[in-house]
Amino acid sequence: MDWREQQPYARKQGESFDVKYTGSCYCGAVKFKASSDPVDAKFCHCTGCQSLHGAPMQWAAIFHKKDILFDEDALDNINFYDSENKQNVRHLPCKISCKQCRSPIADEGRNMMLMFPVAFKIDRRNIPHAFKPTCHIFYGQRVADIKDGMPKFEGHKDHSNKIEE
Repeated sequence: MDWREQQPYARKQGESFDVKYTGSCYCGAVKFKASSDPVDAKFCHCTGCQSLHGAPMQWAAIFHKKDILFDEDALDNINFYDSENKQNVRHLPCKISCKQCRSPIADEGRNMMLMFPVAFKIDRRNIPHAFKPTCHIFYGQRVADIKDGMPKFEGHKDHSNKIEE
């Protein structure tokens, strides 16, 4: 089946999608919606995120694919990147960015979407509770110590050792 016919890029005819949040890439060519709060949110300190975002860490919100929908007119502006094989193809898991402005939008997994909250139209001075990070992951690869009282994991949350603050 073509990716344009699958979630999060399409819905079956007549299937409803209640919009709770909207977002887009930097230039607005790729717009998307979310129908629910994220399942979790975290700060990632892995070297891949550091390189991709040009920052010491990135902020991610995790959604089920069924809860994200890209606007149909945005599909021609989506770029997929398979970082494992270093190819511009949709081989899951893969990274999603805008073909126009190149801003990163998400990481697509088999069942989940790791979305970047800064792409959502949310008040950054009053972040919705569900978007607030609950922990730091890959903190063992950090480039700066963060003293915020949140749990810090060497690798993935609950699947690696905790690092004391």
